[in-house]
Amino acid sequence: MAGLNDILGNDLMKEQLQHAVETGQLSHAYLVTGEKGMGKKTFARALSLMLFCERRGQQSEACMECPSCKKVLSGNHPDVIYVTHEKPDSISVEEIRSQLIDTVGIRPYEGKRKLYIVDEAEKLTVQAQNALLKTLEEPPEYITILLLVSDTRPLLPTVLSRTVKVAIKPRTDSQIREYLTAHYDVPKEQMDVCVAFAMGNLGRAIDLLTNEEFAEWYHYVMRLCRNIRKMDSAEISAEAAKIREKCPDLQEMLALLQLWYRDLMMYKVTKDMNGLVFGAERKALMELASVSSYEGIESIMEDIETCSVRLKANVNPELALELLFLNMKEK
Repeated sequence: MAGLNDILGNDLMKEQLQHAVETGQLSHAYLVTGEKGMGKKTFARALSLMLFCERRGQQSEACMECPSCKKVLSGNHPDVIYVTHEKPDSISVEEIRSQLIDTVGIRPYEGKRKLYIVDEAEKLTVQAQNALLKTLEEPPEYITILLLVSDTRPLLPTVLSRTVKVAIKPRTDSQIREYLTAHYDVPKEQMDVCVAFAMGNLGRAIDLLTNEEFAEWYHYVMRLCRNIRKMDSAEISAEAAKIREKCPDLQEMLALLQLWYRDLMMYKVTKDMNGLVFGAERKALMELASVSSYEGIESIMEDIETCSVRLKANVNPELALELLFLNMKEK
């Protein structure tokens, strides 16, 4: 399914889009922004269904069952064109010409409109963007172009100025938790961590929840947080080496540590476990809070930020992690 109601939140955006479709005031080009996993492709699919559903005049949502809906859902509708690219980091001028520019003059095959969807449009080369400008400036009345982007900075001002902006905004934690609860059967503590980690990004929450590698590293980091005070220097060095070798995303691991120490600070201040991400680690949090100072916890959180910066600057990861872990033990 990928109807408009499958886009969580963003109610004003959905109302404006539905009004534009129903009144025939759809723009010729939209710039759909939002980080990866926010729902840009869901938006594109929802608009496709709204435009081409054969029964939409009888209801507000696409029926998902008529021949046109089935073609959209299977990716086979002749009037919904997905622009593809061979190179992972760029969309060439030849690709944008052959798949979009050279075909806009062909009228729709089945519907009243043609919808072009350019995913990862930030990868359009400068030449491709310049070639696209004429179509954006003088589009046939029956086409709509969706440029889906995670980062608008690579796009030319002339391209940006010729599109209507649609921003897919972050969801609330409660919206994400409600969705995950309805679709997945997982322990509450695992869901709480994924919701907190997702920061309003539903796609990211789903990826984390269904990623066995993340679940494995979550439990590993919890063991590290519980036991690091008891480790000697050799053990800490070994842990740093192990993480350097096997952890799929060191920045993700550091973000998990930040959440842990944020919870530790919250509990130390309030003595309340309600609302904590790691509420299932009650015993460990209570024990650490009793032997940690406010200054020590704050200092560790600063050390985690420093470690993140060092890793981004290509400092030796093993040494950066070992220093962080030694500071965590000491403070």
